[in-house]
Amino acid sequence: MTKIDALRRLLPCLSPTTATSKATSTPIKKRLSTSLRNDVVDPLHPVLTNTNQDKDKDSQDSTTTTDLEPPVSAFSRPSRSMVIGTIFGQRKGHVWFCFQHHRLSTKPSLLLELSIPTHQLVQEMSSGTVRIALECDHSELSSCPLHSVPIWTMYCNGRKIGFATKRKATRHNRLMLKTMQSITVGAGMIPTGVGSSGYEEIMYMRANYEHVIGNSDYESFHLVNPDECAGQELSVYLMRSR
Repeated sequence: MTKIDALRRLLPCLSPTTATSKATSTPIKKRLSTSLRNDVVDPLHPVLTNTNQDKDKDSQDSTTTTDLEPPVSAFSRPSRSMVIGTIFGQRKGHVWFCFQHHRLSTKPSLLLELSIPTHQLVQEMSSGTVRIALECDHSELSSCPLHSVPIWTMYCNGRKIGFATKRKATRHNRLMLKTMQSITVGAGMIPTGVGSSGYEEIMYMRANYEHVIGNSDYESFHLVNPDECAGQELSVYLMRSR
């Protein structure tokens, strides 16, 4: 079984297409990658319990605690939006990830070159769950926007496997995205010679993602599967450690 057949088998509801196929109008439904974030400590949602009994008790002890405990600051809710994410790479190369706000755009909002080989990502996807975490150091890049961080330490399903590098879209990258303008959801191959200086077929998986912006140090992308389809669970995290 070839790698592209394995990719298609892992994504039963993402119809295999070529770059010349018609646009897919699959409605965006539920996100099936929620479980990927259940075991991640979310700094945006601390547990704040405040019952009437607690209030009464606090009022009784106010004379001794008012000057010792700082007021609890309110956390803003994370921003959520839908974007189009594309994972692609040459059969014998490594993986790239980009996201766009509009499928007709040939300029990705973020383009990352990942060190994980394409065949290894296909193997990871066979488990049904893929979590890619990209981490940078807060002490060195505290003032740098997340989308401008030049290099990340990369983890896949909890294992450190190398690095991810921010890239500027080349002519080949733009040509590849142009060939997929009619595709919103799908998996397949770009014909030989399109978007590749090495004239090798490029495997791709293109889908809708929920983009969650927690704060200036945390963002994530979560694959949205078509309705009534178990499909693939995949998330990409951008995190600045403190």
